[in-house]
Amino acid sequence: MSMVYDEYGRPFMILREQQAKARLKGIEAQKSNILAARSVSNILRTSLGPKGMDKMLVNSDGQVTISNDGATILDKMEVEHQVARLLVELSQSQDNEIGDGTTGVVVLAGGLF
Repeated sequence: MSMVYDEYGRPFMILREQQAKARLKGIEAQKSNILAARSVSNILRTSLGPKGMDKMLVNSDGQVTISNDGATILDKMEVEHQVARLLVELSQSQDNEIGDGTTGVVVLAGGLF
């Protein structure tokens, strides 16, 4: 870590750990993005419809949540991948605007990938 100052005298730090991270480019980045989106979509696909299965989610505190609501499942999931997080935001937007169809919109978006 090194301390550097900008042209106005404000300090900022350069972290060495970030420089060592590998960045995906080209077709590998596309494959990673598609895989992340399809994974989120496949998780919700089985909870869709009248015969949809319930999902059991356990958080870091050990609390158990059982639901087949797509908005609840995505809200409780800890998503780190940026494209997968976009699907979570898509579900939240659908829930805010319409109030229903959160699972269907994520499954449709995953199908488009």
